[in-house]
Amino acid sequence: MVNAPQLLASQSSRTTVYPAEATEAAFLLGGIGTGNISIGSRGEFRDWEIFNRPGKGVQMPNTYFAIWAKTESGSPVAKVLEARLPQPHSLSHGYHPITGAGLPRMESSSLRGEYPIMQVDFEDGALPVQVSLEAFTPFIPLQVDDSSIPGAYLTYRVTNTSDEPVDVTIAGSILNPLGGLEYDKFGNLNMKNAGGNFNEFRQEGDCSGLVLGTNKFAADDLQQGTLALLTTNPHITCKPAWLRGAWFDFLQEFWDDFAEDGRLNDLGYDTPSDTGRTDTGSIGAYETLAPGETKSFAFVLAWHFPNRINGWNAHICVKEEGRQTTQNYYAGQFDSSWAAATYLVAERERLEKGTKAFHQALFDSALPRPVLEALSGNMTVLRSTTCFRLIDGRFYGYEGCFDDAGSCDGTCTHVWNYAQTVAFLFPELERNMRRTEFLTEVNEDGKMNFRAFQMFDSQWNWNGQPAPAAADGQMGTIMRAYREWKLSGDDEFLRELWPAIQKTLDYGPEHWDTDGDLVFDGIQHNTYDIEFYGPNPLTGIFFLGALRAASEMAAYLGENEVAARYSEAFEKSSKRLDELTWDGEYYVQRLDDVNAHKYQHGIGCLSDQLLGQQLAHLYGLGYLLPKERVQSAIHAVFKYNFKTDFNDHVNCQRTYTLNDEQGLVLCSWPNGGRPKLPFVYSDEVWTGIEYHVATHLIYEGFIEEGLQLVKAVRDRHDGYRRSPWNEVECGHHYARSMSSWGLLIALSGFEFDMSYGVIKFAPVINQAEYTSFWSTGRAWGTYSQKLNERTGEHDIEVSVLAGDASNLRVLACGKEIIING
Repeated sequence: MVNAPQLLASQSSRTTVYPAEATEAAFLLGGIGTGNISIGSRGEFRDWEIFNRPGKGVQMPNTYFAIWAKTESGSPVAKVLEARLPQPHSLSHGYHPITGAGLPRMESSSLRGEYPIMQVDFEDGALPVQVSLEAFTPFIPLQVDDSSIPGAYLTYRVTNTSDEPVDVTIAGSILNPLGGLEYDKFGNLNMKNAGGNFNEFRQEGDCSGLVLGTNKFAADDLQQGTLALLTTNPHITCKPAWLRGAWFDFLQEFWDDFAEDGRLNDLGYDTPSDTGRTDTGSIGAYETLAPGETKSFAFVLAWHFPNRINGWNAHICVKEEGRQTTQNYYAGQFDSSWAAATYLVAERERLEKGTKAFHQALFDSALPRPVLEALSGNMTVLRSTTCFRLIDGRFYGYEGCFDDAGSCDGTCTHVWNYAQTVAFLFPELERNMRRTEFLTEVNEDGKMNFRAFQMFDSQWNWNGQPAPAAADGQMGTIMRAYREWKLSGDDEFLRELWPAIQKTLDYGPEHWDTDGDLVFDGIQHNTYDIEFYGPNPLTGIFFLGALRAASEMAAYLGENEVAARYSEAFEKSSKRLDELTWDGEYYVQRLDDVNAHKYQHGIGCLSDQLLGQQLAHLYGLGYLLPKERVQSAIHAVFKYNFKTDFNDHVNCQRTYTLNDEQGLVLCSWPNGGRPKLPFVYSDEVWTGIEYHVATHLIYEGFIEEGLQLVKAVRDRHDGYRRSPWNEVECGHHYARSMSSWGLLIALSGFEFDMSYGVIKFAPVINQAEYTSFWSTGRAWGTYSQKLNERTGEHDIEVSVLAGDASNLRVLACGKEIIING
């Protein structure tokens, strides 16, 4: 097995640091299905996406933290806890006061983010202290509810770097946004729908803070909600509402008040805001630090906007009177933002311990840095507005998000085929999606709607007609049902879905095989939003994977005749597909005339040609086609489709990679035969495909090539050109990017079969000393092996950090461990 020493040696495991100039670096905070906010590399709070819709670029006026510090002998210094604003400064009317741009800021900052935990370090020579911010939202594998809290911990740590005591105040200010944020041409805040807004100071136990809400909207109104900002520090100062004055009085009074002595004066307002008006409030904590002493200023930010449309975007939702709206799942956990915030406080020790245990298990590994960044960077899809959970527990996902709306509704089966992250970290959510697909979206004839609309009383249409089934999506969903069963060992789940699984599988040859040879050759809708014609590897191999999975599920259930029928069909289909589509080096689409139908690939080298085989490797289904041909084909994908420079690449489609960047195009035609109008995305670069190809390269022993591909993706997401925590395709935080989790499975040689209580490890890198994270539907932890020079054998250790792994058999390095308890 290749050990890829040269490339691995060059890939440092050190945390990547993003300076303030890396303006694309934005770290998400928020729970699964709760919406989120982001913190940028300057330490700024940005992209407020907590209002049940995407909000890239949405800023909250007057919302930032600030520091006040004074030595015994010196003058006070007050600054906003953000690095200075970057160029350009070309606004027609300059920066409006609601941005706070004219206030003093820190000289510099740097962000270190290892999802789910981030830290911003600030530097400023005028301050007698050093300041850093640590922020995270609980994220603990298998614990879905604890990972679905609408809030975040924000802890500023301040160290006295002077030789005398320093008085320090950290104050957080936040605008009450109830009623919606709009602006006029001058940049003035225009909250015409606001009024009756209140900022309430509240103390409860160790918590002191502000609750922001409104009296204007009914409890079930889509605009109703609250925010809470609190601190657990004992010494607090508060200004519930800034000055209600004219022009820029609000900022002048606030800053003069804070900068004078680090205390906030309560202006005594006891009525809600007037119509068309709102308020900003501030809560601060103050401490005295001895020379060299470090103290923490602990804050919690939480939100609660419970009501959402009962559907996807507004045009695809329930129309029946009384059912047009529903609630977020978190509305059943918490009745307000204050309840969410105080829960975070009360449970901090447990939630922080679990989150940091996961973080340590993931990052204290033998995996190269680009792989760790690919794994962790795409966990954010779960926390983004791409995903949501409804009050009844159902989990859904767009493909991605526009700046201000979901993009491509319906938990699309062919896009989510690629995603692995959710299955291995929160498998109950994937089982939830399988139940929706098989129990709600399968028609009597076995057709699966590849976008989930029926539970919202809607129908998915395509070009004005009921949409066809997606061949790759439908067959892939069968494979994923197998994955969910094997990860969880949940036999009841399998039995519940089994009748629908059979129907959806039998639909395939009945509708996509026109000549009875068990190879799809009809009109096959697929993930490229077009139809393939004729035998092709993409849909053909997915059918093989579905047959193999169904055969194994049937055998387990004791349906031996059914298992034999699917197994026989697999053998015939595999042999025939190989005969029809093998072209000597890779697999191709067979058409008499590639231009007879628009948008085909013909004899091109398709990057996705072995997607079904890659999934079969991940799920333990073995080779679906001859091993040596599979190895040749995946190497050909890298050989022909990976580009080390895009300066001369011609792409008349969407452009995601350009100039001197590296990446993998979706298709190439090394032997000629490019159609006049090839399939519509063929010249593009999608990270989700790059990751699954890299994963497959690793499985076939081309480890260095696979890691080179991963590094190319992560080099493009360097915080300057693109965000490290937002990989786009048809939208931000695109679901397909979660194929990156397959890298961990392949590199660790991880196999799982919880139906029999067995997991296996066979790392393909750093075998002399290897450590990595593992997870199933029942437990998670770390696996380590180290070569014992005395015995010449590996000593192995399996740590179970959470969950129930009792009686789990672990096979590795020719040894077996049985975990007790």
